[in-house]
Amino acid sequence: MTHATQPIRDEAEQWRVLSTETPFRGRVTGVRTDRVEMPDGSVARRDYQIHPGSVAVLALDTHQRVLLVRQYRHPVRQRLWELPAGLLDVPGENPLHAAQRELFEEAHCKAGEWKVLVDFYTSPGGTDEALRLFLATGLAEAEEERYAAHGEELEIELARVPLGELVALVLAGELHNPTLVTGVLALQAALAAPGGTAALRPAGSPWPARPFGHG
Repeated sequence: MTHATQPIRDEAEQWRVLSTETPFRGRVTGVRTDRVEMPDGSVARRDYQIHPGSVAVLALDTHQRVLLVRQYRHPVRQRLWELPAGLLDVPGENPLHAAQRELFEEAHCKAGEWKVLVDFYTSPGGTDEALRLFLATGLAEAEEERYAAHGEELEIELARVPLGELVALVLAGELHNPTLVTGVLALQAALAAPGGTAALRPAGSPWPARPFGHG
């Protein structure tokens, strides 16, 4: 173990990859196997999911309520309360545009103001998925025709829950979706910080984990 002498921030780094293969590739994600040279000269195998990245939206109304969606998640065999979210599966798509689309499709809502709430890797030991979570305020019902849901989307439920109640539910272990947990606690922290949510980054801020065009 070494003690940090540099500022506390994540930095890009890559250990030497001796070989790589993709034994499985699905419609959107896949599994990659790398043989990585470790600092002591040994070689380790690393299996991980390759992922295009995601966006999510913490939509907050004027009553300090958070817009939630409830969906069945088969890997964990639970129906989870979550934030509107979706894949960055259109190459080069601006994450803000993707987030606006997801808010419309899942909740038939639009928002007047957007900020970056937090960026994170969903599970960096097992996937390269990067997620940008936006804070959306100034909510209104979308004027366009409602999105036609298909498949599992037909089972989505909606709710608006006060932020304070969500914080208590997260700390009580009643809510488990990592994006929801991260977003709720990050917003609570942002509201308590100097400058409040006005100090958050602009919606078009650079995102090194998933470079994108600003068009």
